[in-house]
Amino acid sequence: MRIGILALQGAFLEHEQVFNKLGVEYFEIRQKSHLNVPFDGLILPGGESTVMGKLLRDLDLYDELRQMIVSGLPVFGTCAGCILLAKRFTNEESLHFATMDITVVRNAFGRQLGSFLAQETFNGSKIPMVFIRAPYMEKVGKNVKVLAEVYGKIVAAREGNQLVTAFHPELTSDNAVHQYFIDMINHKK
Repeated sequence: MRIGILALQGAFLEHEQVFNKLGVEYFEIRQKSHLNVPFDGLILPGGESTVMGKLLRDLDLYDELRQMIVSGLPVFGTCAGCILLAKRFTNEESLHFATMDITVVRNAFGRQLGSFLAQETFNGSKIPMVFIRAPYMEKVGKNVKVLAEVYGKIVAAREGNQLVTAFHPELTSDNAVHQYFIDMINHKK
């Protein structure tokens, strides 16, 4: 198994550290030629979604990555990655991949100073959740499974081959969310 990690901006190194601990091979996607390397899953890390969206287009990665996701490539978006996958926003007009049937509220839990740590249930198990300028999902489509909520707000969900979290599991020592993603990939094979 090999995971491609979008490494244009944001918290991609932290995802790499998790995969190192789990013994999963990965590589960084920084330019279009990197998409020629075979891979089984894609990480869209946290960071600044507007910058990532612009870089995806400027580096000519957008169309091919979007087609891979639509064709079934397992993808895991954290925070900004969640925003990149959302079909709708309540407080922004600029869509990116728009492949997951969720409505997202950007910076919903506040700005940088409003960052916090919660201990809540993800897919049946309590895990630590780090929120930094985090969005949440205001609405999800009928085929979207809610995996976690914090303060009554949806913060993790899955639709088919797409997994999103509003929080940053890569910033904790708990690997449950990354393991969930690995299991998604293994069940696809």
